[in-house]
Amino acid sequence: MIPPSTPLAIGSLLFDGIDQIDLTGPFEVLARLPNVTHRLYAPTTAPVRDVNGLRLLPDATLTEAPPLDVLHIPGGAGQEALMDDALLLDWLRRQAAGAQRILSVCTGALLCGAAGLLRGRRATTHWAAFHLLPLFGAIPVNARVVADGPFLFAAGVTAGIDGTLRLAADLRGTAAAQAIQLQIAYAPEPPFNCGTPATAPPAIVAAARHRFAAITAARQHTAERVAARLGIRTESTTAIG
Repeated sequence: MIPPSTPLAIGSLLFDGIDQIDLTGPFEVLARLPNVTHRLYAPTTAPVRDVNGLRLLPDATLTEAPPLDVLHIPGGAGQEALMDDALLLDWLRRQAAGAQRILSVCTGALLCGAAGLLRGRRATTHWAAFHLLPLFGAIPVNARVVADGPFLFAAGVTAGIDGTLRLAADLRGTAAAQAIQLQIAYAPEPPFNCGTPATAPPAIVAAARHRFAAITAARQHTAERVAARLGIRTESTTAIG
């Protein structure tokens, strides 16, 4: 726990094609912590749109970001276009090196991998990309939230809220995290037990895999190329579920 008297600079990466819940779910929690500043950083200050068209506005550019105490890396389909962005990947490496905590949500883990931050780390990500983690040198853990040193990995989309509540407890104590959970009335009671490939009906899983087929294939190709660049040798990967 970091004393509430110690200010914390929190920064979230913002990019076109982000999944807004990867961003706004954690923001809902982190922005309620005491004595923090929370800013959104993007390659430029131009508005971006999330994967479904929601318009979002950065606070500042990557180069304007101070050294961050907490680095938040969301995911979304737009992550794929950033996997070879040398400036962004260097920014992630530099910020992660000095941050007290790094929170990855969904396919934000693949950006971490492209930056070389997953080597030897236990990690998770969205189920449709989970099988790619070994290509980045990660140790895949099929769990909703996975901690490894200063890194905290949340699986797909809504898992970001779970992971961020755990992060809030690490930063400001359990009572502060519990107070935030109560404030946001986070007491999920999903109407269907359909949130993972293991629990969803086979037809629903098959339809989802078909929907994700193109981006999954692109991610596979990119992950293999990154593995070669990083000098990581792995066995062939297979999707889970």
